[in-house]
Amino acid sequence: MVSSSPACDNISHVLILSTGPVKIDPAIERFNNMREEVYLNFRWTNRTVRTALLGFVVVPAAIYYVADTYYQRWDFTGKLKGEPLASKPRTATQE
Repeated sequence: MVSSSPACDNISHVLILSTGPVKIDPAIERFNNMREEVYLNFRWTNRTVRTALLGFVVVPAAIYYVADTYYQRWDFTGKLKGEPLASKPRTATQE
């Protein structure tokens, strides 16, 4: 004779309740599926070409230009109050 213990009954109810309240929304599932497989449906259009050029050519070129222009222009190490921060201070003839 097998007696059922209350602990076993509670476990089965917990398992049933843990899967019960979650309701699958078909719209969310379709969106997730589309998002995961977007690379399969990718096409080059005017908009994607423009975005790629801006993101991979224009922006890095602009950052490089600014970095190269201002590289070692300022020198903060060991400067005292009143000393110029420019690495090559202007002379009287340059002003």
